[in-house]
Amino acid sequence: MNRMTSSGAKAAEVLAVDVWFDAHMLYMRLNDGREVGVPLEWFPPLRRATDMQRGNWRLIGNGVGIHWEDIDEDISVAGLLMANRAGVR
Repeated sequence: MNRMTSSGAKAAEVLAVDVWFDAHMLYMRLNDGREVGVPLEWFPPLRRATDMQRGNWRLIGNGVGIHWEDIDEDISVAGLLMANRAGVR
């Protein structure tokens, strides 16, 4: 019997590789080369955080999301992309 395996069939996952901020926006660079930005207003804990707290982030799940330990905030790349596409959080 011939069986097909699904190895390699999964579409490439979009992952975060970098994060930065300006006064009003959160930006994320993705592994596919895109850079996306969303208003800090969408993320009140990040909006209220200090620059030092915002800068203390780490990738989780190899870039599936970002975690800010100091303020206990997590953002998934998929969630951010969906919110960015819809223009709302």
